Amino acid sequence: MKPEDVRELHYITPIENLPSILEKGILSHKLASKIPHLSVALDVIQERRQNKSIPRGRPLHDYVNLYFDARNPMLYRRLDQHAEICILRVKPSVIELPGVVIADHNASSGYARFFPYPDGLKYIDKNTVYAEYWTHPDNPIAEMEHKSTKCAEVLVPDIVRPDYLLGACVSCLKAEDSCRVTGITISVRIDAHLFFR
Repeated sequence: MKPEDVRELHYITPIENLPSILEKGILSHKLASKIPHLSVALDVIQERRQNKSIPRGRPLHDYVNLYFDARNPMLYRRLDQHAEICILRVKPSVIELPGVVIADHNASSGYARFFPYPDGLKYIDKNTVYAEYWTHPDNPIAEMEHKSTKCAEVLVPDIVRPDYLLGACVSCLKAEDSCRVTGITISVRIDAHLFFR
């Protein structure tokens, strides 16, 4: 992948967190644990992340995890919550911040490799990460690999400041209304396809 292939990055969050995010930014798991918030993270994944550190870097929970494409297995696991969550669209320039790390798979995976920017982008296959689906019915090993690769991450130390936010995507009118009720000022658009609808 080349830098120009990254048009935006994505962060999955409950709509209820939007006012706090617009005030404080997107916080790492460690920093977010100090303030009231809701999480869409899977407990089993968070347990794995809790005990993992970036080679020659910091603990994984010290980073904000952004996806290249939120239309991925993580979001698919939360289909039943689609009206309560949104995808925050983040400026691709966040990837140039000091200390940013690129994971070529889901960072909690035992197969994940970690690279600094910009070198790490060459290990991300654009066609795999932005693929419409990750299923391979005749090859379960390829499917497992694709699922993990589809969740490749950009790891930003500590915080993504609010000025890096481009807007939010939601699945439906109900979710759009929920965003507006929070009083947020960023643009909100409905993108049902992003939410597998």
